[in-house]
Amino acid sequence: MKGKWKGSKRKLGLPAALLLCSLSFLAGLFVPTFFFQDVPIIKPKPRMLEAVQEKTYRDPMPNGVTGESSIESIPFQVLSWKPRAYYFPNFATSEQCEHVIEMAKVNLKPSGLALREGETEESTKGTRTSSGTFISASEDETGTLDLIEKKIAKVTSIPQSHGEAFNILRYEIGQKYDSHYDAFNPSEYGPQSSQRVASFLLYLSDVEEGGETMFPFENDMRVKGYDYRQCAGLKIKPRKGDGLLFYSLFLNGTIDPTSLHGSCPVIKGEKWVATKWIRDQDQND
Repeated sequence: MKGKWKGSKRKLGLPAALLLCSLSFLAGLFVPTFFFQDVPIIKPKPRMLEAVQEKTYRDPMPNGVTGESSIESIPFQVLSWKPRAYYFPNFATSEQCEHVIEMAKVNLKPSGLALREGETEESTKGTRTSSGTFISASEDETGTLDLIEKKIAKVTSIPQSHGEAFNILRYEIGQKYDSHYDAFNPSEYGPQSSQRVASFLLYLSDVEEGGETMFPFENDMRVKGYDYRQCAGLKIKPRKGDGLLFYSLFLNGTIDPTSLHGSCPVIKGEKWVATKWIRDQDQND
């Protein structure tokens, strides 16, 4: 039929196609922003791994007759490997410390000194100027010293029966103990039936100034003419309730030369300390 419109089948030219593509691209950029400008953009949050809650310890193992049925944690810090020295914060409570001091006050005497061959009390005068007394755990009806002894046995892995009685010491202003060994060299002290393996010092009071336990070998001061009475080297400040453990012997049983130690003079305040010497043999035999 003449006059009826028929759709054109002409193809778009290149310029028209480019224009159409450009318009589509711009529409894709701006139309969503126009219609959805009030919709908040949600960004994915980074996922964090959740901590897995686990038991602090496994269940305890079956224990032997002389063992314990529970697991215990006693915090400590390694202070040195030469000498082997370990620090135990809050090893005893303030009340326990005060109790030990009150027990010791009534029997204080000038501290004694083990003499080497050829030494006399006169020639060693001034070496150790503290006062003290010995108290065994069996003398304490409250059981406080026994509890402390048991705890010391745990941290040293040496049975309680290997310990000497506590030596409770008081250092007043100016008092000190020159550098010395706790172990006894047979060539200087004669044959020994047993030897001191380790020492545990429980500080019973704070000291305002001075009174540190010191190990002069820490700074390698083994030079000719060095005065071992000097207060230099590795120093541990007394703090009430804290403990210090160090070993006097190597694992082969010989004396560790770096276990040389002393007590610096108290400058301000008063120092109280309970010393537990531990031997290589049972002391109850």
